[in-house]
Amino acid sequence: MSHQTEESVLDGTILSRCKRRDSEAFGYLIDQYQARVFGYVRRMVPTIEDAEDISQEVFIRAFQSIERFDGRASISTWLFKIANNLCIDRKRRANRRPEETPLAGEDRDRAHGIPDSRWDPESHVVASEMGDVLENVLRSMSEKLRSVLLLHDHEGLSYEQIAEISNVPVGTVKSRLFLAREALQQALKQYGNVGDLK
Repeated sequence: MSHQTEESVLDGTILSRCKRRDSEAFGYLIDQYQARVFGYVRRMVPTIEDAEDISQEVFIRAFQSIERFDGRASISTWLFKIANNLCIDRKRRANRRPEETPLAGEDRDRAHGIPDSRWDPESHVVASEMGDVLENVLRSMSEKLRSVLLLHDHEGLSYEQIAEISNVPVGTVKSRLFLAREALQQALKQYGNVGDLK
């Protein structure tokens, strides 16, 4: 059985139980998807606090509206759509007040409780610089480009799923992905020996 088929069967079983307000099933849904949702949101907003708040709100919204979910999209697509909309709402609100400074590099990892296992000083510097470059390029992209890049290359969603999440045609998803990858390629050229992104 393929991964997609397994996910579809899982989604169907969990969905039917969640619609009956089965708290154990909804807890399982949260366990299955919260890391992916948080990982996506964290790259869309400037602070860990915002990412935690939005990720929590995603599942609150999902719980509140689970009975209206028709199952035409997968649960993961539906959750990413909720997350994407909340990130857009947060950005609109942030535009009305001074932007907070995002955590970078080690500070971000420390705040997240991620141990730094890199021991070689030279590797540490290169990895740190590369990570900073990637983070800066992502932050400098428009939300539209960043969202498509993360959903496709990081989360592995299809063009069709991203089109559903973003409410745009598949052709628009493809063009945004191309532009986002071009921006990354240009930023990484200075480090040399960078192959084509997938």
